[in-house]
Amino acid sequence: MEWVGDNPWLIWVGVALVLAAIEAATVDFVFIMLAGGALASAVAAAFGAPLALQIVIGVVVAVALLLAVRPWLKRRFNDNAAADTIGVVSLVGRQAWVLQTVTATDGRVKLAGETWSARLAEGAAPATPGQQVRVVSIQGATAIVAGNVLSNRGE
Repeated sequence: MEWVGDNPWLIWVGVALVLAAIEAATVDFVFIMLAGGALASAVAAAFGAPLALQIVIGVVVAVALLLAVRPWLKRRFNDNAAADTIGVVSLVGRQAWVLQTVTATDGRVKLAGETWSARLAEGAAPATPGQQVRVVSIQGATAIVAGNVLSNRGE
Protein backbone atom coordinates (compact mmCIF):
# COMPACT_ATOMS: atom_id res chain seq x y z
CA MET A 1 0.00 0.00 0.00
CA GLU A 2 2.96 2.30 0.45
CA TRP A 3 3.44 2.28 -3.32
CA VAL A 4 -0.08 3.73 -3.83
CA GLY A 5 0.68 6.47 -1.31
CA ASP A 6 3.82 7.32 -3.24
CA ASN A 7 1.89 7.35 -6.55
CA PRO A 8 -1.37 9.30 -5.99
CA TRP A 9 -1.97 9.45 -9.74
CA LEU A 10 -2.85 5.76 -9.54
CA ILE A 11 -5.84 6.55 -7.33
CA TRP A 12 -7.07 9.08 -9.89
CA VAL A 13 -6.71 6.53 -12.69
CA GLY A 14 -8.74 4.07 -10.58
CA VAL A 15 -11.42 6.71 -10.06
CA ALA A 16 -11.47 7.36 -13.81
CA LEU A 17 -11.87 3.65 -14.54
CA VAL A 18 -14.76 3.34 -12.10
CA LEU A 19 -16.45 6.39 -13.63
CA ALA A 20 -15.93 4.97 -17.13
CA ALA A 21 -17.55 1.71 -16.03
CA ILE A 22 -20.54 3.61 -14.66
CA GLU A 23 -20.74 5.49 -17.97
CA ALA A 24 -20.86 2.20 -19.84
CA ALA A 25 -23.99 1.35 -17.87
CA THR A 26 -25.71 4.75 -18.18
CA VAL A 27 -24.53 6.04 -21.58
CA ASP A 28 -25.44 9.62 -20.73
CA PHE A 29 -21.98 11.13 -21.29
CA VAL A 30 -21.80 12.57 -17.76
CA PHE A 31 -19.61 10.04 -16.01
CA ILE A 32 -17.17 9.88 -18.90
CA MET A 33 -16.68 13.65 -18.58
CA LEU A 34 -16.05 13.20 -14.87
CA ALA A 35 -13.58 10.44 -15.76
CA GLY A 36 -11.81 12.95 -17.99
CA GLY A 37 -11.51 15.26 -15.00
CA ALA A 38 -10.10 12.40 -12.92
CA LEU A 39 -7.52 11.69 -15.62
CA ALA A 40 -6.53 15.37 -15.62
CA SER A 41 -6.07 15.08 -11.85
CA ALA A 42 -3.93 11.99 -12.43
CA VAL A 43 -1.67 13.96 -14.76
CA ALA A 44 -1.41 16.76 -12.20
CA ALA A 45 -0.58 14.22 -9.48
CA ALA A 46 2.05 12.60 -11.70
CA PHE A 47 3.75 15.99 -11.99
CA GLY A 48 3.72 16.42 -8.23
CA ALA A 49 0.86 18.91 -7.77
CA PRO A 50 -0.55 19.15 -4.26
CA LEU A 51 -3.90 17.42 -3.57
CA ALA A 52 -5.88 20.69 -3.52
CA LEU A 53 -4.56 21.62 -6.97
CA GLN A 54 -5.30 18.11 -8.26
CA ILE A 55 -8.92 18.46 -7.14
CA VAL A 56 -9.27 21.95 -8.65
CA ILE A 57 -7.80 20.77 -11.97
CA GLY A 58 -10.11 17.74 -12.01
CA VAL A 59 -13.21 19.83 -11.31
CA VAL A 60 -12.30 22.49 -13.89
CA VAL A 61 -11.60 19.91 -16.61
CA ALA A 62 -14.75 17.92 -15.80
CA VAL A 63 -16.94 21.05 -15.91
CA ALA A 64 -15.29 22.17 -19.16
CA LEU A 65 -15.91 18.75 -20.69
CA LEU A 66 -19.52 18.73 -19.48
CA LEU A 67 -20.17 22.16 -20.99
CA ALA A 68 -18.17 21.86 -24.21
CA VAL A 69 -17.91 18.22 -25.25
CA ARG A 70 -21.02 16.56 -23.81
CA PRO A 71 -23.57 18.58 -25.86
CA TRP A 72 -21.69 17.77 -29.06
CA LEU A 73 -21.50 14.06 -28.14
CA LYS A 74 -25.21 13.93 -27.31
CA ARG A 75 -26.10 15.50 -30.66
CA ARG A 76 -23.73 13.18 -32.49
CA PHE A 77 -24.96 9.95 -30.89
CA ASN A 78 -28.63 10.83 -30.49
CA ASP A 79 -29.03 12.02 -34.08
CA ASN A 80 -32.29 10.58 -35.38
CA ALA A 81 -31.52 11.28 -39.03
CA ALA A 82 -30.41 7.68 -39.38
CA ALA A 83 -33.87 6.55 -38.28
CA ASP A 84 -35.31 7.98 -41.52
CA THR A 85 -32.90 6.01 -43.69
CA ILE A 86 -33.89 2.51 -42.59
CA GLY A 87 -37.08 0.51 -42.65
CA VAL A 88 -40.27 1.36 -44.48
CA VAL A 89 -39.93 5.05 -43.60
CA SER A 90 -37.00 5.24 -46.00
CA LEU A 91 -39.21 4.10 -48.89
CA VAL A 92 -41.51 7.11 -48.77
CA GLY A 93 -40.62 9.48 -51.59
CA ARG A 94 -38.79 6.84 -53.64
CA GLN A 95 -39.58 5.90 -57.22
CA ALA A 96 -41.28 2.60 -58.03
CA TRP A 97 -42.08 0.86 -61.31
CA VAL A 98 -45.60 -0.38 -61.97
CA LEU A 99 -45.72 -4.14 -62.63
CA GLN A 100 -49.51 -4.56 -62.58
CA THR A 101 -52.00 -1.73 -63.13
CA VAL A 102 -52.38 0.23 -59.90
CA THR A 103 -55.89 1.35 -59.00
CA ALA A 104 -57.51 2.65 -55.85
CA THR A 105 -57.91 -0.93 -54.62
CA ASP A 106 -55.10 -3.05 -56.08
CA GLY A 107 -51.86 -3.23 -58.03
CA ARG A 108 -48.20 -4.25 -57.88
CA VAL A 109 -45.04 -2.18 -58.05
CA LYS A 110 -41.31 -2.89 -57.97
CA LEU A 111 -39.93 -0.88 -55.05
CA ALA A 112 -36.35 -1.12 -53.74
CA GLY A 113 -35.85 -4.35 -55.65
CA GLU A 114 -38.95 -6.01 -54.20
CA THR A 115 -42.49 -6.51 -55.42
CA TRP A 116 -45.01 -4.61 -53.30
CA SER A 117 -48.77 -4.49 -53.33
CA ALA A 118 -49.85 -0.97 -54.15
CA ARG A 119 -52.83 1.36 -54.17
CA LEU A 120 -53.26 4.81 -55.58
CA ALA A 121 -53.16 7.87 -53.39
CA GLU A 122 -56.39 9.81 -53.23
CA GLY A 123 -56.97 11.75 -56.43
CA ALA A 124 -54.19 10.04 -58.42
CA ALA A 125 -54.82 8.66 -61.90
CA PRO A 126 -54.45 4.90 -62.48
CA ALA A 127 -50.90 3.80 -63.28
CA THR A 128 -50.17 1.25 -65.99
CA PRO A 129 -47.35 -1.32 -66.22
CA GLY A 130 -43.97 0.24 -67.02
CA GLN A 131 -44.97 3.63 -65.62
CA GLN A 132 -42.87 5.22 -62.90
CA VAL A 133 -44.67 6.31 -59.73
CA ARG A 134 -43.62 7.88 -56.45
CA VAL A 135 -44.34 6.31 -53.06
CA VAL A 136 -46.48 8.69 -51.01
CA SER A 137 -46.79 6.50 -47.91
CA ILE A 138 -46.62 2.94 -46.67
CA GLN A 139 -49.67 1.37 -45.01
CA GLY A 140 -48.82 -2.05 -43.65
CA ALA A 141 -47.40 -4.02 -46.58
CA THR A 142 -48.98 -1.75 -49.21
CA ALA A 143 -47.29 1.15 -50.95
CA ILE A 144 -49.54 4.11 -51.56
CA VAL A 145 -48.36 5.65 -54.84
CA ALA A 146 -49.08 8.56 -57.15
CA GLY A 147 -48.13 8.84 -60.80
CA ASN A 148 -47.80 12.60 -61.00
CA VAL A 149 -46.61 13.85 -57.62
CA LEU A 150 -45.96 17.41 -58.85
CA SER A 151 -49.62 18.00 -59.71
CA ASN A 152 -50.68 16.48 -56.36
CA ARG A 153 -48.57 19.01 -54.47
CA GLY A 154 -49.89 21.91 -56.45
CA GLU A 155 -46.48 22.75 -57.95
